[in-house]
Amino acid sequence: MRTHPEIAKSFVQDKERMLWHDKAIWYVREKRDIASKSIEEWEELRSLASKIKEHTISKLDHYLEEFEQNAIKNGVSVHWAKDAKEHNEIVYEILKSNSATKVVKSKSMLTEECGLNPYLESRGIEVVDTDLGERIIQLKGDAPSHIVLPAIHLKKEQVAQIFHEHLGSQENNSDPTYLTNIAREDLKKRFINADAAITGVNFAVAQNGMVVVCTNEGNADMGTSHAPLHIASMGIEKIIPRVSDLGVFTRLLARSATGQPITAFTSCYKSPREGAKMHIIIVDNGRSKIVQDSSFGKSLHCIRCGACLNTCPVYRRSGGASYRYVIPGPIGSTLGAIRDSKTYSDLPFACTLCASCTDVCPSKIDLHSQLYHHRQNILKSQEFSKKRLLLKSVAWMMRYPFLMDMFSKILRITPKTMLNSKKNIWTRYHTLPKIPKQNFKELYKRHKNGK
Repeated sequence: MRTHPEIAKSFVQDKERMLWHDKAIWYVREKRDIASKSIEEWEELRSLASKIKEHTISKLDHYLEEFEQNAIKNGVSVHWAKDAKEHNEIVYEILKSNSATKVVKSKSMLTEECGLNPYLESRGIEVVDTDLGERIIQLKGDAPSHIVLPAIHLKKEQVAQIFHEHLGSQENNSDPTYLTNIAREDLKKRFINADAAITGVNFAVAQNGMVVVCTNEGNADMGTSHAPLHIASMGIEKIIPRVSDLGVFTRLLARSATGQPITAFTSCYKSPREGAKMHIIIVDNGRSKIVQDSSFGKSLHCIRCGACLNTCPVYRRSGGASYRYVIPGPIGSTLGAIRDSKTYSDLPFACTLCASCTDVCPSKIDLHSQLYHHRQNILKSQEFSKKRLLLKSVAWMMRYPFLMDMFSKILRITPKTMLNSKKNIWTRYHTLPKIPKQNFKELYKRHKNGK
């Protein structure tokens, strides 16, 4: 399996793509900064969000049961899934029992995590992603590269080619308005003819059994308003205690994600509309184990805003595909390593430990600390590695001052051409600093002696 450095290497080789990807993502980060400064109580909101999440996760069983009871009272069918397999089976059985073969789906990272689309498609169900970015990715046969901006790695010219091949648009017409209208016309038919709508869940309110879905395109509303069946897939961590808590998170979510005061559509679903059915599937899929982990439990505080991706210098320059896990960036690196530390052992090292991800996280997840902790665990589990051997060698050498002095002298007389050799991986992508003629100890002795 290819690692993050190997996949990232192919991404950065196209320097022009790397630079505009970096610029585009950083632009979103700058919008976030402007939006956060527009309200004086921003830091108080972050602290409150963190406390609400911490409280809720500590009493997760209580609030999930309260949510289930209230949702059932509202006329909603509630299901529990221990893992991705169970979730997919439940969705399929609901569709099958309602003779539903055409599904429209709004953005949901949980269904991506569970591999729902290929599961349903292999059983004769037509699934159409209705978020514009997700639709582009689906037509391309690709995976989302960002949790909020799934097609951010593609240029409009590439989108034009995808639409020409799959939707019959004019070849080489990359005008954004034209392409949006093409997608709108195609999706309009899908909404009207859909047998069922599947949505994710941004927040679930225990107090009244309501689920909340936030979109900027209104595609979740279009799907649930037309289809006679609504299925909402929700991770157990999406629960919040009260309706009054919702305002804290909606004020943080859009500002952190895209720099907007609020998402264009914040839709609250409490009960099925007249003549329709509504099902909520509450999914664990490894989350209950994370709750019990004191080192990584805070990762469940994530509200999927993508702010940590937008600020991360590694993500911006390496692209989302390089992470391999369903969620890229800092939050994906810690979640992936929690889920499968062997498969995703490279991801915690795709980080500079600059702590910018922690600084921008709206619910104050200690992301850089978690990634550092992963590194320690991974190195402890490895009996032998080049990095471990190197660190041990340096630690041993630093115990003996005369060895340090000798190494310093050798380094200063070593020709630059040798240091910049092909075998020195570091200098392939870094500029070697100018080596001084004297080290600190030599300079100190010289000044002490008045020379």
